[in-house]
Amino acid sequence: MSTPTALILFAHGARDSRWAEPLERLAQVLRERSPGMVVELAFLELMAPALGETLDKLVAGQHRVMRVLPVFWSAGGHVVRDLPLLLEQARVRHPGLEIQVLPVLSDLPGVLETIAEAALGQAGNQAGLHSDQ
Repeated sequence: MSTPTALILFAHGARDSRWAEPLERLAQVLRERSPGMVVELAFLELMAPALGETLDKLVAGQHRVMRVLPVFWSAGGHVVRDLPLLLEQARVRHPGLEIQVLPVLSDLPGVLETIAEAALGQAGNQAGLHSDQ
């Protein structure tokens, strides 16, 4: 019997633990919407667990197929340079591991449109107040 695919939400990390609260809420929403999927958090720095620790934990739980969602707005240095290096280190430790990196947040289908709609909805009440007409 195979284990389900694991989804890792990979984020930068911060000194203030409150910074991770939206990530924890996102992980909970994902678990509720897909009860069979294992969803874990991992951080680049400043917070635990580190990505390598999360990958090792999942492998110990017999997961061999993983998806990594970089919870970064765009594909800067951490996503382009740091993430591939961390994943290569995990592949060396765990040969045969299948890891797919998903798009960054701004590249996920519908995200820009959803944010634009929400922003316009929030700004809509004041749109006519600052007109130059």
